[in-house]
Amino acid sequence: MGPIRTALAATLACALAACAGAPASRTEAAAASAAGAASPATLQRQAGVARAYDLRPGADADDARRGFIAAPSGQIRAADGRVVWDFDAFAAQKGEAPATVNPSLWRQALLNNSVGLFKVTDGIWQVRGFDLANLTLIEGRTGWIVVDTLTTRETAAAAMAFARQHLGNKPVSAVVFTHSHVDHFGGALGVIPAEEVKARQVPVVAPVGFMEEATSENLLVGTAMGRRAAYMYGNLLPRNALGTVDTGLGKAVALGRIGILAPTLLVDKPTQEIVLDGVRFVFHNAPNSEAPAELVFSVPEKKAFGAAELASHTLHNLYTLRGAKVRDALAWSGYIDGAIGQLDGAEVLFGQHHWPVWGNAHIVTYLEAQRDTYRYLHDQTVRGINAGLTAPEIAETIRLPKSLDAQLSLHGYYGTVKHNVRAIYQYYMGWFDANPANLDPLPPVEGAKKYVELAGGADAAIRVAQQAYDQGDYRWAAELLKQVVLADSGNRAARELQARAFEQLGYQAESAPWRNFYLTGALELRNGPPQRGLTRSVLMDMLQHTPTERFLEAMAGALDGPKADGVKLRIDLRMSDTGERYGLWIDNAVLHHRRGGLEGPADATLTLTRPFFLRLMTGQAGPAELLTSKETRIDGSLLALQRFFGLIERAPGNFPIVTR
Repeated sequence: MGPIRTALAATLACALAACAGAPASRTEAAAASAAGAASPATLQRQAGVARAYDLRPGADADDARRGFIAAPSGQIRAADGRVVWDFDAFAAQKGEAPATVNPSLWRQALLNNSVGLFKVTDGIWQVRGFDLANLTLIEGRTGWIVVDTLTTRETAAAAMAFARQHLGNKPVSAVVFTHSHVDHFGGALGVIPAEEVKARQVPVVAPVGFMEEATSENLLVGTAMGRRAAYMYGNLLPRNALGTVDTGLGKAVALGRIGILAPTLLVDKPTQEIVLDGVRFVFHNAPNSEAPAELVFSVPEKKAFGAAELASHTLHNLYTLRGAKVRDALAWSGYIDGAIGQLDGAEVLFGQHHWPVWGNAHIVTYLEAQRDTYRYLHDQTVRGINAGLTAPEIAETIRLPKSLDAQLSLHGYYGTVKHNVRAIYQYYMGWFDANPANLDPLPPVEGAKKYVELAGGADAAIRVAQQAYDQGDYRWAAELLKQVVLADSGNRAARELQARAFEQLGYQAESAPWRNFYLTGALELRNGPPQRGLTRSVLMDMLQHTPTERFLEAMAGALDGPKADGVKLRIDLRMSDTGERYGLWIDNAVLHHRRGGLEGPADATLTLTRPFFLRLMTGQAGPAELLTSKETRIDGSLLALQRFFGLIERAPGNFPIVTR
């Protein structure tokens, strides 16, 4: 293998696969930081929360256990033996809140730890605690209508097997996807194989735009989202009182194979009635609420309403910390108001997270409070905007009214008031606060160096930060130390003190994602970023349904623009099995693509099968396979092709976040 062909294969495989390594091993994931105890200031803060709210489990605990049939035990494993889900990981969560966990968050964690099969009402059951979301089963005339299919094939298959063990071995007669987030569709192939859907013509229902949103959300900036998601969900933290205790929506995110089923029936009208296996559903579209494509529905004959993720037992995100487009608070509030009029006399409302709400009057009160919370945050943020306040100023001052704040189901276990306010500001006003000093600010590292110099050097800044820490002012300590660590990421004293500040902020946080972010930040400060990023191989079942254009858009987003300045290259990309052909060309340091091929000659032609293309993209095929496989052929200038793919930047996905 000559040097040109070797380099070509390496750069091509890296470009398509984003050079993603295997997931961190369980040993790496469980590597605990030198976590400390709760400080006196944190103990005082926790006690204040306990005094301010009635944190007894009460009726919520009864509802979380209502209809309980059976609970699983042990672990769910992948085909290679890797643990995908551990039912015993949070078994120690009992009793009073540890000092290192906000007592309100601890209450939510205990409620989310109700795991097993539950009867919701006659003909409707839920499997909870097998993944981040719930799997809902509705009994049809001939089989199970499955609403949402969890995140992974492994957890979904285990949930179905467990349900059938107790309810009967009926076939799947329909699948409903409520929205386009992966924890609600990724396990589809564990519920029913695609071949069976086709052979038996099983209806698969989803909101209009579902497939486009489901396959595209995490591809273009998926590398960064994946890295940040590890912070948000605490994947690298131990599962104990010094680490992750919950996500706010559920216990954790399963890490297994992710797939999808293409919808056969789209809900493309505001309200649409569909009969599935003898059961009448009335679907209502709610786009650009919690997800870009989302629906809710009533099952009138069962007096039940499926709220998807429009309402849940937490304040939700208008902006998610893993990174995503901000959501429309006003529209969200409006959809909840619409749902109140769409209940069809429902006596139970079930969501795809948490536990149901029973009783029509209780349901209405619950939805009204959810509606009014998003509307209050929207309206008061708009009021602050028009008064000339910036996003941080508004976020620091807005509090929910006492009538809403007293309801724990509206607390920020997942989303938070502060971040939702910032999201609303961004939705209307963007990032700029209108202060001319912020038109062209210094980049973080350069600015940090000047701030440290102004403070009299790193040692002086650390002394002030230590004083702030000792006084329990952890926000200010973290802010000061951010400048020192950015200016010199090797300053061990600054890193350790900032890690300690992050720990106390994490211990105090009512929001599980905030806690996970702080504690993962502390872990990185002590141990550095993970050795490897996430692999896309687990997405293979889903990526088969992703249009080739999405991959080419992601490749364009990885082009090294400065290196490509002045470069003109033309590549013909062909899929030998599907007949797809794309012209790729670089001009003005931009990578363009056009379906159908180039007009005029190409510098090089790469022909390969689509399965091989996907294997390259997910890292399952490498340089040797590219050059020796019968599924590939390279014509034209190897040097041009090498140069082309050499301009695609390597993105391993394990970049530092707090230790740049």
